[in-house]
Order: sequence, then C-alpha cells, then structure tokens
Amino acid sequence: MKIQLSSIMVDDQQKALRFYTEKLGFVEKHNIPMGEFSWITLVSPEAPDGVELVLEPNNNPAALAFTSALRKQGTPLTAFLVDDVHAEYARLKKLGVAFRAEPKAMGPVTAAVLDDTCGNYIQIYSHNAPEGGGAAAD
Repeated sequence: MKIQLSSIMVDDQQKALRFYTEKLGFVEKHNIPMGEFSWITLVSPEAPDGVELVLEPNNNPAALAFTSALRKQGTPLTAFLVDDVHAEYARLKKLGVAFRAEPKAMGPVTAAVLDDTCGNYIQIYSHNAPEGGGAAAD
C-alpha cells in the first residue's frame, strides 16, 4: 500500500491551478473536465511520477465547514517540504504570495505559513542542519 493521491479542497479550481503552478511551481498532471468541475492533479517537477495533489472543489458542506474552521484558527491544511524555507519564502514573497507567518525554527524544522488564495493556509518547511554542521537527512 502506498499514497498516490492527496487532496486539498479549494474554493476555485482554476484559480488554484494558476496559484499552485505559477506561484508554487507544481506541474499539472491531469485536468479532465467532469461537468461543473474537473479532475485536476498536480505533481512536483522533482517527482513527476510521485504523489499527486488533487485540487478538490470545496462545494461539500462538511468540507467547507472543516476548511473554514481551520482557516479561522489559522491552522495550515497541509505542509510542503522545500529545500530551504528561507529562500523559498523570499522567492514567493517576490511573486506576491501573502504569508501568515514568516519562517520560524520549530525543533528540527523551520516553517512558514502562506495563504493559497483559495481558502487555505499552507505550511512550507525545511529540515534544519543538525547541530555540529552538515545537512539534515529527509
């Protein structure tokens, strides 16, 4: 058993597609019209055959209540690993991405929280170098 799909609920699939590809750098894998909505999946350009992120329409009342509650609490819906959170934060800020929280060390990782413009806060994080130097392992 392995994870192949992971969903994120968005309030506008096309807006989310633009944000996640143009700003975050994911690559569109599938975009299949299915009536009012589409089956849209994205992958990391570093892992084109890896886990696919599904941009799910947030039209289900239970899903909307869940994502609204998370947003109200300021809780990220999910987290994405980056090589260097400080560099990614700077890159995304230059692209106009709004952040709820700047990079902050939290034990073995440093994380920042961004607004995906589609109803969610997303955490980006990178591993901190272990004490004594050297790169941290994934």
